Amino acid sequence: MNLKSLAIALGMSKTTVSRALNGYPEVNSRTREIVLAAAKKVGYRPNPLARSLAVGRSNVLGMILPLPSNELGDSVFLSLINGMSDAVEASKMSLILSPVSPQNELPSYDTMMRSHQVDGLVVGRTKVKDERIACLMRAGFPFVAHGRTCIDAPYAYFDYDHDTGIDLAVSFLLAHGHQRIALLSAPLDLHFAYERKQRFLRCMAQAGLQADPRHLLDQALDRRSGYQAMQQLLACSPRPTAVIVDNHLSGVGVVRALMDAGITIGKQMSVIVWGSVEDSLIGIDVSTIAQPDVHRAGARMVEMLQALLAGTPPEQLQEIWQPVLLPGATVGHCVE
Repeated sequence: MNLKSLAIALGMSKTTVSRALNGYPEVNSRTREIVLAAAKKVGYRPNPLARSLAVGRSNVLGMILPLPSNELGDSVFLSLINGMSDAVEASKMSLILSPVSPQNELPSYDTMMRSHQVDGLVVGRTKVKDERIACLMRAGFPFVAHGRTCIDAPYAYFDYDHDTGIDLAVSFLLAHGHQRIALLSAPLDLHFAYERKQRFLRCMAQAGLQADPRHLLDQALDRRSGYQAMQQLLACSPRPTAVIVDNHLSGVGVVRALMDAGITIGKQMSVIVWGSVEDSLIGIDVSTIAQPDVHRAGARMVEMLQALLAGTPPEQLQEIWQPVLLPGATVGHCVE
């Protein structure tokens, strides 16, 4: 039975029946009881598409992915997406991932907004100056940023505490006697990379140390670039005795480069990687700055976006989770 047939059977208008089923306050309680009882008796199920159109919602959340993207083969990213998927399914919504070419990323946001394909977006890999977020804010389109950006207006975001993570890493290495500490960064237009480098420089200065400019390399955001960056560090004289890698994607390449060069990790060179590194890929227990419960983090971003859609102000939807240090076999006492 459809809505029209149910309305005819009850001798009511379609509008009244629809409003009763959807809990509109202007429908009196007696009418609502009659409609709900009749709907239950005949096994009426509302058409989700028609219902979403009636309230101006698609019941779909989205995320735009510029390709080629190494995230699609990243177990951490996939765990995040699984968390998001579980959360949208639990609330009878859907999630779409929209792959686009890098040069078409920003126009794709405009297309997505104009087409009303989704009710809200999760914006990944935020930049220091992020035109995607500026575009969404100008349009008043609901979004949650996975990361922060430099913008003078309140917006909803989920992030980890970059300062705390770098503090943990530097302090741990200093406690093991290291002073020549290198930092390998992702591209510095990414907000997380910029924040982590700035904190690293402050930590070194507070310890009375000045980082060697040759030991500060960026543009490392995958295995190959991490491998190449580590080769550059090994060619330095003097070499650093320890290195912090600000992302796990290049961390695998860093560890592989050291192993291929015959360097004993944890003795001749200590390494800390931000993010979980698959042990199966490199066969070693890497010291990490871990971001706990990535699956839950994905679900939380969906919950925040849903709260935003329900009217919660964006300034009340700003969360920063704390990373933790997980010591492994890749950090040892400095022997120099």
